Amino acid sequence: MSTQIQFRPACAQDFEYCKRLYFAERGWIIDELKLDRDAQTASFERQWDQTQIRILMVDGCDAGWMQSVSREGEIFLAQILVDAPFQGRGIGTEAMNRLIAEAASAGRAVCLDVVKINPALRLYERLGFRIVGEEQHKFNMKRDPETPEHLG
Repeated sequence: MSTQIQFRPACAQDFEYCKRLYFAERGWIIDELKLDRDAQTASFERQWDQTQIRILMVDGCDAGWMQSVSREGEIFLAQILVDAPFQGRGIGTEAMNRLIAEAASAGRAVCLDVVKINPALRLYERLGFRIVGEEQHKFNMKRDPETPEHLG
């Protein structure tokens, strides 16, 4: 089941929403991996960049957010989070498919890092991402742009 989403650019006032959602949805990972929550908070605050963030909206309501940045030959997805009341409606999948389409139209790969215990790993694999590297707690993944004969 797919839900129609809209993207809107983030504004400074979205910082608290994004932070709340990040820790609501990633808190279990921080706890499971026994990471320092203060260090995670400082890291979030350093890496949150309004110019890289789009808020995901459904029926005029904020439903999540994604952060991506263009790098040489690729788009790097730093974060994608869907708020709990909106989960299970295909919002994350639709947002990912739109990012993949944007990258493909520019001939770019999409790259991301995913924590090894994050169930989103299965979604990324279904969307054509492959593991290209590994760190202590996460996999580095990449989806190459599709060639014209594979599109459509």
